[in-house]
Amino acid sequence: MLYVRANGHPQARLGVVIGKKFAKRAVERNLIKRQCRELFRLRQPSLGGRDVLIRLHAKFPRQDVPTVAAFKRICHEELSHLFEIATRPLPAPPAPPVASQPAAGSTS
Repeated sequence: MLYVRANGHPQARLGVVIGKKFAKRAVERNLIKRQCRELFRLRQPSLGGRDVLIRLHAKFPRQDVPTVAAFKRICHEELSHLFEIATRPLPAPPAPPVASQPAAGSTS
């Protein structure tokens, strides 16, 4: 899951949430976090002024990935895709609500 928003600062900030519920082994959680930090470091100039939060939201099927190299490759591909999305232009913020004027001739 990817969350991106403007932060009002000149540089980007990264948050990574990888819970034990979704990646049981610390080795897997740490590998995902290292991959996130490295890809963020490489793309930080194009992310200026944004907060980027990446959260694992589904269990990682360990039995589907036989080797560590395959695990790294899959993580790198998925995270690269998420960072490509994060570098897209942010939508314009919603306009503030307009205060309604009381109708002429009405008494309060």
